[in-house]
Amino acid sequence: MSIEVGSKLQGKVTGITKFGAFVELPEGATGLVHISEVADSYVKDINEHLKVGDVVEVRVINVEKDGKIGLSIKKAKEQASRPRNKGNDRASDRASKESFEQKISRFLKESEDRLASLKRHTESKRGGRGARRG
Repeated sequence: MSIEVGSKLQGKVTGITKFGAFVELPEGATGLVHISEVADSYVKDINEHLKVGDVVEVRVINVEKDGKIGLSIKKAKEQASRPRNKGNDRASDRASKESFEQKISRFLKESEDRLASLKRHTESKRGGRGARRG
């Protein structure tokens, strides 16, 4: 079995660093699972998800000319277990039903609200006009 981009393989975690985990693949090759490719959620400490000796399923996401192999646990699970958008959450349902103009309008309103709040907050800190004293 050759190691090609897109292929799904099983490997054994051989080392863990702060930026990812090294996985030994079939045929003795070693690839790196970057910390951003370990799970769907934010991973602060990779040791909470993996340990040396774990057998994991990975997808090959790139093979560089110098022989470095990029792997993803997240993409191996994603394509096998679930479609991208089930529409379960209301925010994605609302966003998909809105027209472009409605999305822009909502974005502008939210941006203006945030900007006004930020402006009020910074002016009160600096002692600008309208700042409360006393």
